[in-house]
Amino acid sequence: MTNEEDNMNRIVWLIGVPIVSLLVLVVVFLLGMRFKIPPVVDTVRRLNRAYTNPKQMRTAGQPGAYAAVLHHVGRKSGTQYRTPIGVAPYENGFVVNLTYGPDTDWALNLMAAGSATLTYEGETITVDAPNIVPVDTISHAFSVSDRRTQKLFGVAECLVMHRVD
Repeated sequence: MTNEEDNMNRIVWLIGVPIVSLLVLVVVFLLGMRFKIPPVVDTVRRLNRAYTNPKQMRTAGQPGAYAAVLHHVGRKSGTQYRTPIGVAPYENGFVVNLTYGPDTDWALNLMAAGSATLTYEGETITVDAPNIVPVDTISHAFSVSDRRTQKLFGVAECLVMHRVD
């Protein structure tokens, strides 16, 4: 092997291996989320809780923010929690994609308590009567972008909560 061929092989390894590794991670992520493979979903949830959620909380609930803030109580601990969630207005309340499935802590806490408060567009609103429904029955409430996300990640259910006036 010539020196030139040896250099080419090094370049292929230095560039090719990271690119292939990244592609493998993307495929594992997409398939893991779509088919709700527990190690993938749990890892994404932990990463979101540790990194994404704190960043979302800087603006969540404010006018024009992507996320609202759900103020809920732990069903076992009684601890007060604040969780950023993406909501869409729906009839007399809101609807939320259950991207990770219905067994997220915030959804279980809301279902157990039956009510919570939501900070949305700068307004604090009491919500109650949470109900999990098939996403197909309510997909019209979501934006086109949200519907694409539902398909990409295989979202089967969403949570509807009603506004208490």
